[in-house]
Amino acid sequence: MQSVTARSICVVWCLPLALQLSMAMVLERQGNMPSERQSKDQAPPIKESAQPPVDQPREDSPGKQVPVKVSPKEEAWHTLETACTGEKVTDRANATRVLGLVRNDVKATKLAEKALSDPKPEVKAAAAAALGDMNSRRSIPKLKKALDDKNPAVALAAAHSLHLMRNNSAYEVYSEILAKQRKGGKGLISSQMSTFSDPKKMAQMGFEEGIGFVPFAGIGWKAIKEVRKDDSSPVRAAAAKVLADDPDPATTKVLEEAAGDKSWLVRAAALEALARRGDPSALETVELYILDEKDVVRYTASASALRLIASKEAKPEARKAKQKTVK
Repeated sequence: MQSVTARSICVVWCLPLALQLSMAMVLERQGNMPSERQSKDQAPPIKESAQPPVDQPREDSPGKQVPVKVSPKEEAWHTLETACTGEKVTDRANATRVLGLVRNDVKATKLAEKALSDPKPEVKAAAAAALGDMNSRRSIPKLKKALDDKNPAVALAAAHSLHLMRNNSAYEVYSEILAKQRKGGKGLISSQMSTFSDPKKMAQMGFEEGIGFVPFAGIGWKAIKEVRKDDSSPVRAAAAKVLADDPDPATTKVLEEAAGDKSWLVRAAALEALARRGDPSALETVELYILDEKDVVRYTASASALRLIASKEAKPEARKAKQKTVK
């Protein structure tokens, strides 16, 4: 009787446990083998190779910077402004000097006027010369002030520019050079007359940048030193500058070919001559040298391009004005 009771108690006690184990096994099988309804509702897993490609940011999306195409005019200004405000004195002087090719432009005038306050005399002399080349009459008061500069190169450059603009203030300096004494007793030039007989000192103070008595003065003292390396380059450079005034249209082609010369001296002179001729047809050639390996050529090409762009833009306006006059 006791054994029956014991067996009954065991069955009663074990039955719930057995039911739990059985239910657990059923649920596990259901988890591994989804029902037919579940398989219909759920999409089959997607293989990695079948996944759609990740959306690439469009060119106009904020996540991607689209390279902006820079025009030759913007590239030219960037080249000149970077050099004019750079740390290297030679870069500032050379870039400032060619600003004289950019006429009737407020930005070019302001850059040159700012350079008149540069701490280096060669840069100030280049600025004074550039203002004369661009015929900036608004800068006459600043050039008059530069006549009293302590460095004779700056005073001479300012005097040369004032003389180009028919301003009588220039005669004070030239009179001083001749008489060794300036009116008013300032004597800034005559006090350093000994430097004029020393070519090395002339080079250091940038004398050739502003006086304009050598045929390739606009290019600088490096042109003079090139004579020792290449006897023909300075001569051909001088010839290129003279050809700027040749009325024959065929000369433009000659200068365009010279712009590709192996000598940087000839390239710079040819580009400057093309700018002074004012023929917009040479613009494409000039633009090729804005990225020239030689800094002087880059600056000259940039200034020349700006001048020719202005000339090209001005011609349609001139034609319109002429048509209105005829009507």
